[in-house]
Amino acid sequence: MNTFDLKIVACDRVFYDGPATILVFPLEDGEMAIQAHHEQMVTTTAIGTIRFRTPDDVEHVAIVSDGILTVKKNRADMIVYSAERPEEIDEFRAEAAAERAREKMQQHQSLVDYHITAASLARAMARLSGRDKYLSK
Repeated sequence: MNTFDLKIVACDRVFYDGPATILVFPLEDGEMAIQAHHEQMVTTTAIGTIRFRTPDDVEHVAIVSDGILTVKKNRADMIVYSAERPEEIDEFRAEAAAERAREKMQQHQSLVDYHITAASLARAMARLSGRDKYLSK
């Protein structure tokens, strides 16, 4: 089986470090997948859900913030601000964060603050939808 080395690093921990057969990650305009021996590249990732499969044919899911992904010499390194398994997400905290961001969006704020608030809302919504989608199975 063709595998590549995958390392996913969040600011608080190494989320995963080991072999994988495929990684599907979000982009601003859709999703992209990489497999073993993928062409060398550097790209940004969007807020959303990643899925990767390990050689034992287990699919892993995580909700991630935006970040960067590099692929080189059959190795993929993803660096994100946060990465959580659906079962690790505290629904009440995510809902509270979404509500705070919605309220702040209603206020007059600078363009920079607006984009920060919009990103906070997107992260909270991704956490809630990822948790609901993958825990309801």
